Amino acid sequence: MPTFVFRLIPPRASFALDLTPEERALMDRHSDHWDAMVDAGRVVVLGPVMDGSGSWGLGVVEAEDEDEIRAFAAADPAVADGMLRLEFGPMLTGFVRTP
Repeated sequence: MPTFVFRLIPPRASFALDLTPEERALMDRHSDHWDAMVDAGRVVVLGPVMDGSGSWGLGVVEAEDEDEIRAFAAADPAVADGMLRLEFGPMLTGFVRTP
């Protein structure tokens, strides 16, 4: 199954550290949305990253094709709302640790 990598860009570098109550509620819906992919065993890794530029979200997810994962990611409530911006691409080759 193809693997896709995406980056979720928040509205500000400090986002993960200073969410407003409204942002927290939307991020809870964001997490609930991705539970379907987690439960289906299609998520390799998904979560927040902190680096020198601030915080952002990383996802590595298996999908049938690019259209499937693009549509699923676009339906993420935080992306659909415009709070998070999505960068996306297929992973061409690589190695994944297996259990």
